[in-house]
Amino acid sequence: MWIIISHNMADALDQIFSALADPTRRQILVMLLEDDMAVTDVAEPFEISLAAVSKHLGILASAKLIQQERRGRVKWCKLDPQAMHIAWTWMQGLGQFEHIDLDGLEAFLEETLKKD
Repeated sequence: MWIIISHNMADALDQIFSALADPTRRQILVMLLEDDMAVTDVAEPFEISLAAVSKHLGILASAKLIQQERRGRVKWCKLDPQAMHIAWTWMQGLGQFEHIDLDGLEAFLEETLKKD
C-alpha cells in the first residue's frame, strides 16, 4: 500500500528530519523544552561559535521546529511543536505505530535526546 503525500508535506518532512539528524540541533530542542531562550543562552553550553549556533537555529527555524523573534536587541527562540505534529501524523499514517501516551512519548524523547 502506498501513502500519497503532497509535495508541500514532503518538503516539510524532509526539512524536519534533516534538522533532527544533527545531535546539536536535537540538544537545542531539548533545551527549549524548558523555556524560551535568548540565542546567546542557547549558545552557552556548546563549544562552537555563536555563528555556528545561529546557523543551527536557522535550520531549526526553517524546519519550523522553533520560532525566533526579536525582543529589543535580543533574539529569542522558542519551541514550536507544530512541525513535530506533522512528522508524528505522517509516522502514524504508516500504520506501524501503536497509540502511545503523549506524556510517555515526551518523557522518552527527553531522555533519549539528553543522551546525545
